Amino acid sequence: MGVFSRLMRPAAAPIRRWVLTAFPRPPSGGIDYDHPVGDPGLFGPSSVTWRMHADFCGMLSGGLCALYLQTLHPRALAGVWDHSNFRDDLVGRLRRTTAFVGGTSYAPVEASRELIDHVRRIHGSVRGIDESGAPYAADDPDLLTWVHVSEMSSFLAGFRAYGPMAVPTWAADAYLDETRRVAEALGARDVPGSVAALDAYIEGVRPTLVFGERSRIVLDVLGRLELPVPMAGLSRDLFLHAGAALLPPWAADLLHRSDSDQRKARLAARTLRGMAPLFRVALSEGVATRSCRRVGVDPGVLLQWPAHAEANLRPSAPATPREAP
Repeated sequence: MGVFSRLMRPAAAPIRRWVLTAFPRPPSGGIDYDHPVGDPGLFGPSSVTWRMHADFCGMLSGGLCALYLQTLHPRALAGVWDHSNFRDDLVGRLRRTTAFVGGTSYAPVEASRELIDHVRRIHGSVRGIDESGAPYAADDPDLLTWVHVSEMSSFLAGFRAYGPMAVPTWAADAYLDETRRVAEALGARDVPGSVAALDAYIEGVRPTLVFGERSRIVLDVLGRLELPVPMAGLSRDLFLHAGAALLPPWAADLLHRSDSDQRKARLAARTLRGMAPLFRVALSEGVATRSCRRVGVDPGVLLQWPAHAEANLRPSAPATPREAP
């Protein structure tokens, strides 16, 4: 343990309690991140994904940024509107999404595939009509691509803003190339695998995005989110505004972000950047660390980029879901 970590332990302890209260571990029957020994999961320790997804501040703020973006897609929003109790259990929805991303990132191969299979089964029953009267289905390959892109682009922006190291272009490209295998296993198609492809994809989708009445209502619910933690309102505002700070300018405009909103976002971003090192000390024994130990790797490797050539190697275990019996 470094000098900084030892000095920061007393201040980091309340942060650890805050995180474990907001996102508690399953009491029993959850994913075993310690076994089987040697199982690299879908990505492994040489991946960029293991480094990006180990940063709590970047991931939570990025996840909230993705929620903003997803409210702009009428069919993605319709699925949430019609098939979830977001008004009463938005915290539960956030926890389930966090568990899926964390599980597919770090869990052993079999557990990761089970998570993907589970979500595919849920998607198969999510259908309806969106706000404009157009039909939608959660397993629509194009809709799945949008949801994936909104999340991964936001996680990348979150790491760039609040993560422990700068992101070289090749690492950003490798991250998008790696993580698209989960989207493809869920049924997405034409998933961007580089920053250039991501930018081109978003430009193509932008004309279809709309800020409607449902968008406004969902964001109002999000703005009143109460996590079961001390200083719930302050905690919510910090991460919500830090997530909004990650929005690209076109999205901020479409969401009608006011000058006051933008000032709050800048202040929250500065505050979270200052607090991020404390979060890293507080959460040094999370699933990323446990997964490194599972494969016999020093968790410290996650604080530096892998060799460029290694980052472009796909692991031997694809995310492809199993055939139904």
